[in-house]
Amino acid sequence: MVLPIIFYGNPILRKKCLNIDLSSCDRKKEINQLIQNMFETIHKAKGIGLAAPQVGKNIRLFIVKTPYLKGENIRNYKEVFINAKILKIHGKECKFNEGCLSIPGIMGYIKRKTHVKIEYYDQNWKKQKKTLTGICARVILHEYDHIEGKLFIDYFSYKKKKIIKEKLSQLSEKNLF
Repeated sequence: MVLPIIFYGNPILRKKCLNIDLSSCDRKKEINQLIQNMFETIHKAKGIGLAAPQVGKNIRLFIVKTPYLKGENIRNYKEVFINAKILKIHGKECKFNEGCLSIPGIMGYIKRKTHVKIEYYDQNWKKQKKTLTGICARVILHEYDHIEGKLFIDYFSYKKKKIIKEKLSQLSEKNLF
């Protein structure tokens, strides 16, 4: 089932998310269904990453799926990150033009490091520890920011924030009931 994507202005996007209780079988079943729905949602939106708060869930879960990226050294990467914790961010700092499904129509060059070491549980509830590089690292850092209550626009300069202020205001109004 495709889920509605939460837009900028909704307070859930600014909350630090809660860990998922891994001991409950019922909870695992519920989370597995959410993961399936999130993959359907990201496919429909043609996105490359989606975090639980973007679909209204205040939990430490995000997914990455990169089939829409083209270019040298980009592989089709698909992964589920449950209760992720970044252990180390390192490498060269690079700029890349980022966007976000929760902030449509706004793009901006963001500097991020090229490597991330992360610990998490995968979709099979197995603990993993990996170092990822390049675009995969960037997408992970972007989605990880979501579960920490941070948005990519927080990295914008004062000047860029001033330029997008009206567009953000319009997005915020969509969240008023």
